[in-house]
Amino acid sequence: MVLQFLLGTIVSLMNIMIHALVMVGAIGIARSAGLRHTVWPRLHLMAVMVATAAVLMVAHTLESVVWSAAYLMAGVAPAGSDLVYFAFVNYTTLGYGDITPVEARRLLGPMTAMNGILLFGWSTAVLFEVLRKTVEHLAAIEARG
Repeated sequence: MVLQFLLGTIVSLMNIMIHALVMVGAIGIARSAGLRHTVWPRLHLMAVMVATAAVLMVAHTLESVVWSAAYLMAGVAPAGSDLVYFAFVNYTTLGYGDITPVEARRLLGPMTAMNGILLFGWSTAVLFEVLRKTVEHLAAIEARG
């Protein structure tokens, strides 16, 4: 059990670092793109939001792949299982259906879910902040115009 906690903590910290790196880049790009003056400000807002969400989805996919690599190293799922799919099921908290972990490694599933919930919440907060800042900037442009 201690080794599962240790592995789960290491993988979670790796994913938090990946997410932090992506967040810094996404916020920087969204901030600079959101401050641009444009002829179609609402279309511009939509493009900034879609791009930010797409980048965050790529980050979550990468984080699920990191979990699947950990599953492979730890022998979490039965032989022949699709580990990327299994990691996504856990990371998104979808729940077990067709693949279940081997009993000796079953603690890693909930740790994956805990990591996914945390990072999805963080992504939601960033999306909301990008939206808020961009709308605030658009309101300032329209007030001056």
